[in-house]
Amino acid sequence: MNPIWCNGHWLDPLDFPATPMDRGSILGLGLFETMLALDGAPVFADRHLARLRAGCDRLGWHSPPADLEDTMAELLVKSDLTSGRARVRLAMTAGSGPVDDISMGTSPLLWMIAMPVNEPPKEIQANFSPWPRNERSPLVGLKCASYAENLVALDHARRQGFEETIFLNTAGHLCEAATANIFLMKNGVLLTPSLDSGCLPGITRAVVLELAVRCRLNSEERSLTPDDLLTADEVFLTSSIRGLESVSRIGDKLYHDISIAKRLRQYWNVEIECCPR
Repeated sequence: MNPIWCNGHWLDPLDFPATPMDRGSILGLGLFETMLALDGAPVFADRHLARLRAGCDRLGWHSPPADLEDTMAELLVKSDLTSGRARVRLAMTAGSGPVDDISMGTSPLLWMIAMPVNEPPKEIQANFSPWPRNERSPLVGLKCASYAENLVALDHARRQGFEETIFLNTAGHLCEAATANIFLMKNGVLLTPSLDSGCLPGITRAVVLELAVRCRLNSEERSLTPDDLLTADEVFLTSSIRGLESVSRIGDKLYHDISIAKRLRQYWNVEIECCPR
């Protein structure tokens, strides 16, 4: 059983010190980051930690310690995950306190666990979620522990034979997938929903936009409609663990072009291999 690092201590998972009134557990008042690790080194850990700290600032919580990258590396060694692909999950909660108070209370938890992860598929199929994403939610932009909405929508998609689901927002514009950001190629331009759509500011999303500049691809972040998606030449999703995944079908619409995703994936693979070890 892999060890857990929690509040500065190494623990057996059976000794995890959650309290019954931790608002992360009972209310989902928490933040988390999930990052890929290759051969014992977390990928883009600095970007993930920056997003976590930004979330803490928004909630008025104190930031996590500065040496967490070293702790991640130690966790991967202790978990015997120094070769191949692994997933590191870093999470924090508000601890115990009044249920109508979002400030950090007593016994907050900051913990990490690592586990192996398989190579992702290169192509997936998705549907449109019947539920909209609220682009005006106070949680927009936060990698929040309150994740049930995503899981219910994802389960609905999987029961219909799809691997992912795509959210529109309340204005009917394209937002994101349940566990990924979305990109499309249309008329020679790489497009992705702007952050005001309500989508998460994904780490891989940001890296892909940087890679597009390096590849001399025209790219835009802007408001997109379902029609933009259904008339696109190519669609792909991005996430920290799975990287770039081409979408072969959305509902009844089939996509056959994977050329841009393949090209960007080559750059992506070089980028993650070059992350500091």
